[in-house]
Amino acid sequence: MRIKAALGAWLLAITLAWLAVVPPDFGVAPLVDAQGAATGWWQLRQHTIYLTGLWSIGLMSLALLLALRLPWLERPLGGMDQVYRLHKWVGIGAAATAVAHWGAKESSGWIKALWGRAGKPAHDAVLPWLTDSRGFAKDLGEWAFYLLLAMVLITLWQRLLPYRRWRIVHRAMPLLYLALVFHAVALMPLAFWALPLGLLMGGLLALGSAAALWSLAGWIGLRRQHAARIEALTLLGSGADAPLEVTLAMPPSWPGHRAGQFAFVRFHAAEGAHPFTIASAPGALGANTRGEPLLRLVIKPLGDYTRTLHGRLHAGQGVSIEGPYGRFDARGHAARRQVWVAAGVGVTPFLALLEARQPGAAGRRGGSAPVQMHYCTRDAQRDPLLARVQALCAQAEPPVELRVYSQAQGQLLQPQDLEGSGGPLDIWFCGPQGLGDALDAHAARRRPWRVHRESFAMR
Repeated sequence: MRIKAALGAWLLAITLAWLAVVPPDFGVAPLVDAQGAATGWWQLRQHTIYLTGLWSIGLMSLALLLALRLPWLERPLGGMDQVYRLHKWVGIGAAATAVAHWGAKESSGWIKALWGRAGKPAHDAVLPWLTDSRGFAKDLGEWAFYLLLAMVLITLWQRLLPYRRWRIVHRAMPLLYLALVFHAVALMPLAFWALPLGLLMGGLLALGSAAALWSLAGWIGLRRQHAARIEALTLLGSGADAPLEVTLAMPPSWPGHRAGQFAFVRFHAAEGAHPFTIASAPGALGANTRGEPLLRLVIKPLGDYTRTLHGRLHAGQGVSIEGPYGRFDARGHAARRQVWVAAGVGVTPFLALLEARQPGAAGRRGGSAPVQMHYCTRDAQRDPLLARVQALCAQAEPPVELRVYSQAQGQLLQPQDLEGSGGPLDIWFCGPQGLGDALDAHAARRRPWRVHRESFAMR
């Protein structure tokens, strides 16, 4: 809902600013006059070109700003994972409006075929110092559009490129944006630079350009990066799907974290940073012999890169960790009952939340309410983390009631299974998208339910 509201508000602001500088009647009536000139159609085409262009470059500017990982955006959007979800949908919206912009431009052919060139408006005046750049700006914008569309399709079709290669391709996005900024500035009508549209678009293009240069310089998240070291590695279980537990020794610069947060971790420079949930509560692991605080990650081999980590990491290896980020802290409304739903690798933030409820845990909140936890696993008899989850639930204060669903034994969680909790619910979910979507759909019909989802679909 926040993502839809943010997208709608952004597009509405641009649209209202555009309406303030265009003629009140738009000049589109009649679409075809008595002499057969399609003046109205030409004006409608021109308005569509300009508005879709403003929408597209405005959304691209927002995408560049969201990519900076600004911590202050977490509160209004509900966490850095939600910031990246918005970033993804803003990028899709920018591509869709760019397609509409291109389609409106190409529509001149069928207008000419039906009614001829009569009524076609002359070129609008642009900034005087860019008048001679009109042709170059058009060509540059068209090529940048084709490349933008290709990059968005590559991003959506995740199997086309592994993360490492996609990351290299995606780094070119700021360059495309800067090319499209020149396209927009050179072709935007002089009248559009009047208030309020001129101030809005000028500000967006300036901020977006600064964000693009910041990204190209490699400064995103730089002030929140810390040099950690691998203290220990433990393979939890056997087989190709066994999770890897990585214990990190943190430097004095690490600001600490809250249970349920995550961090961007870079084990190898060429691969780049990946988001991993911090699977330990603050202070739960104590410190090593050097007095360095310890932090735990639990990594399941789900992708091409994570499947190789158990053979590529070693104790003493340097690690770059950026963060912490996220607001998956199970801080719900006092009038709602807490329900936790963990599935698969989604159990990792709940390990930290459970550790934070252990007797004597550092920073334990005494006012926390009892919780009902539902844990979905592929096979309870072979799950290497189930025993730990059971032990933590048994000792949790306030208590955590655990229910386990083993797919191998035919036990599947259905949203209706949560109805026995009664009353208004705060549901904290981390797991596969399908189950999360099912919970969202059921919650939409059950007004007292509120679902909080942790999403790591940041590509």
